Parts: sequence; structure tokens; C-alpha cells
Amino acid sequence: MTPPHDGPTAPADDAPTAPPGAGPTARRTRSTVPRPRPPRRVLVLLAVVVATAATACGAGPEPREPRADRRASPALSAAGGSTSAGRPFTLVASGDVLPHASIIRQAQADAGGEGYDFAPMLAGAKPVVSRADLAICHMETVYGANGDYTGYPTFKSPPQVAAGLKATGYDACSTASNHTLDAGTPGIHRTLAALDEAGIKHAGSGRTATEGRSPAWLRAGGAKVAQLAYTYGTNGIPLPAGKPWSVNLIDRGRILADARAARTAGADVVVVSLHWGTEWQDEPDAQQVRLGRELTSARTAGRPDIDLIIGTHAHVPQAYEKVNGTWIVYGMGDQIAGDMINHAGAQDPRGNQGTVGRFTFWKVARAEFIPHWFDTRAGRVVNLNAALDRGADVREVRDRIRRVTLSRGAAGDGLVMGK
Repeated sequence: MTPPHDGPTAPADDAPTAPPGAGPTARRTRSTVPRPRPPRRVLVLLAVVVATAATACGAGPEPREPRADRRASPALSAAGGSTSAGRPFTLVASGDVLPHASIIRQAQADAGGEGYDFAPMLAGAKPVVSRADLAICHMETVYGANGDYTGYPTFKSPPQVAAGLKATGYDACSTASNHTLDAGTPGIHRTLAALDEAGIKHAGSGRTATEGRSPAWLRAGGAKVAQLAYTYGTNGIPLPAGKPWSVNLIDRGRILADARAARTAGADVVVVSLHWGTEWQDEPDAQQVRLGRELTSARTAGRPDIDLIIGTHAHVPQAYEKVNGTWIVYGMGDQIAGDMINHAGAQDPRGNQGTVGRFTFWKVARAEFIPHWFDTRAGRVVNLNAALDRGADVREVRDRIRRVTLSRGAAGDGLVMGK
């Protein structure tokens, strides 16, 4: 894998905002150059979209029902009614939450200079996220304290991120990433405590051995859902002495053992979040393809050990693919991030593109993706299909995300673009 490079350098963080350009589609990024900004009328239209959307809008042994005000998405009716185990339900998942210094400044501005408010920048995702029965995010960074908040390269985010995620409708987050140890053990403790306080379950890191090995337990449609999470590494930072459970590292045997343990504990659906892959590469790398095949082929008593794999880390949207009957999202792309600089040193608009996956269970009767873009100028998540419906000129970037997402034949297995 390539070395980690999770964000802009300090100068680029203050650079002019990248446009919603389609960006390069080739694997190599050294030829990438910034695209020209969109015309002012596009930015105005996007601002209207964001404003409209805004107005519309810990790990533990026992699962809980989602909030009573949750409404099933239209995909539920397409799933074909209830099953013996319970009614169909939707699960949505999104990509990396990566608060660079510019994102932290935006949250402070949205709070009127008093504290930090991350809900406004996520408001564009809220209509999709809040309507799902279950919603999973990826919290890539750890939290700081007492104003000690930093962006790239060593992240310490304001703990108010957790409240913003909750306000958007998220139920759980994966917390295993190459930045999990950026602030050592205290960073993990602060992060999980803030998620607990916000009412968001978490998987992938832990304050104790039990917590580190435990899934996030959720419930929907009468089903017990277990979320597990792992990362390829920690940027060379060693695991804390005597605390190997602080963050879960990718190991095929370990993942399958944990998935089978979750089944034994009563999980009807097992979701695995993997922080993996090669940054800035549109296609999944050989390790992703190989591990994906191995994990989805594993069965116990004829039943798949894993029901869904959600990938993060690459910073660009990657393909969805049905492998051995199980859906894999190789890379969700970023949900929120500052202007992104690729390994060639160029500002790369793909780093602010992503998808939200929506899956209808039980046996993933329906699979959808919703193209999203983070507008770094406005500091807002934009649902690209909703933006198009309102007249914004974002078709090029929407269509690029669609091409990448479907590049491994997912359309033939029933993946469709949702709104």
C-alpha cells in the first residue's frame, strides 16, 4: 500500500476551494492537475441546494431499537415484505469523516464563534441518513481537548463532531483507522467517551480489552446487527504497551473469528468496516480484492459469516461489487474533508467525492448508492442527485462517481443509483 497521506498540507488547507470537477480516472495521480473553478452561478445554485437540505432537516452487549421517529425508506417496499425473522430494514453507510483545519474553522464559524457545530456541514446528508433504519459512519480521527485541535498530519478533532453526527442521524461509527493512535491512549478515551455521550455506538477501538474486541450492537426490523471494524495500520505508531486491543488491525483469521463470535452471540446481520486500500486509486488494489474474496467465501453451516463489507481510507470513491453473494464497498470516499492533496502534490477534487451506500436487509434485497460531494467553499455536504434536481451544474462529477462505482459490474447484480 502507499504511505498514508490523509489530507492537505498546511498551505493547501488555506488554498482556494477545489471545484466539483470529475477529476482523473487513471490509477496514477501524478498527472492530476486542479480543474478550474465552476462559474459563480453553479456555486449559487449549490448554496441554494444546501440551504434547502438544511431546512429539511459504544460498543455494548445489548442492541437497541432505532429512534421512534425513524421512517423506512422507499426501498423497504421493494424488498418484498417481511421475513420470518422480522420486517425488512435499511442500513446506510458513508465514508471518512476527516476534519482538517479548514473543517474545524468552518465548524467554529457555524457555531457563531462559540464552540463548534458540525451539524450544518452534514445537513446535506441528513435526508438520506435520518430516513434509514440504521446509519453507520467512519470516524477517522480522534478527539482533542481544551481547544487543542489540529488537522493534518496528526489529527485531534473537536469532540463536538460526535454531536453533529448524531444530529445527522448516525447510530454507529467505525473508529479503526491509521489515525486512531494520533493522540495515543488519551485520544481513544476522549473519542469513545464523546461518542458514548452523543448516543453513538462504536467499533474498532477500545478502552478495555472487552470493548476493543466487541462489536457495536444495533437493532432494526427485529434483527440484531453487529458491526465490526479494523484498519490496515496506524501510520507506524506502535500499539500501546500491554494494550493490543486499543485498535483492531486487519487479520483475516481474527476478522472471521470475531464475525463467528458475533453470530454465536445472536447477530442476524454482521457488517464489517475495513480501513484499507491504496489512497487515490480508483480501483481496489490486490489486497482488497483478495481479502474481500476470502471474507465473503467464509461460511459456517452454509451461512455466510459476513453479510456486508464497507471500505474506507482511499479518499476517492471506489467500486461496489457483489462477491460470493455478498456486497463489498471497496471505498466510500470522503464524507467531509478539506481540500485534498494527492501523492503527486496536486489538489485533487476526487478527495471530496464519495457515496452513501443504502442496503435493504435481510438478504440485501436492494442495494443502492447515492453520490455525494463535499463543497469545501461552502463547507457543506451536497447530495449530487438532489442538487441536479434543483438545477445545479454538477452532472459531470455525479457521472464520474457513478462510473467508478459501477466499474466492476455491480449494475448487473442489481446495484442502482438512489436519491
